[in-house]
Amino acid sequence: MLTLDAYRKAYSGRTILAIPRLTFEPGVHWLKGPNGSGKTTLFRSMAGLLPFEGDCRLEDRWSVRKHPVEYRLRVNYSEAEPLYPDFLTAWELIQWVATTKRAPTGQAEALIEAFGMGSFVRTPVGTYSSGMLKKTGLVLALLGNPRFILLDEPFITLDEASVRTVVRLIREGRERGVSFLLSTHQVVTYADLTIDATWQIAAQTVQPYVHAPLADRPDENPRP
Repeated sequence: MLTLDAYRKAYSGRTILAIPRLTFEPGVHWLKGPNGSGKTTLFRSMAGLLPFEGDCRLEDRWSVRKHPVEYRLRVNYSEAEPLYPDFLTAWELIQWVATTKRAPTGQAEALIEAFGMGSFVRTPVGTYSSGMLKKTGLVLALLGNPRFILLDEPFITLDEASVRTVVRLIREGRERGVSFLLSTHQVVTYADLTIDATWQIAAQTVQPYVHAPLADRPDENPRP
């Protein structure tokens, strides 16, 4: 469970998001919203990477403000389009994050194998395709013993086999009690992925997603 209290994020005095209170209960959540609506800002705030007004607490125990180290050990984040120093290898990045996240022995190697990274994991990331970078970012987000994982656009630039791997790992994490918040423009219809709640960013806040009545939806096949 992750709770935002009196959250507000502004740039140059202009409010981007204002959320009085919001709780993501245990499970898998899907956050919808157009480009520029504030999804990545919210993710980076919840990951403890952006300053903001208010607080974010994990399981009503760890506050990103009061317990930043303990909080970050349990809340992981994968960016939509990750960037890393060109001279580092994925192996070096993974080993560093595995150490800081206190990852179990063998976890990093298992994730590298799951994503089929063996052929490039020890080459500099400056040579990587967007799909290779995405796999690296996802492995980093899954390391350790997180209780809540934020995945910003987890399926973009991935091949179908890797998408299936992500879905499987989310499903297995959910069964272990790990919660997820996904942001994706793709329709989440994978049979093996249960979405417990869907949310939308609208009017500078986050609300439960409500499907528009058919009569209110734009005609997908307008007549001339």
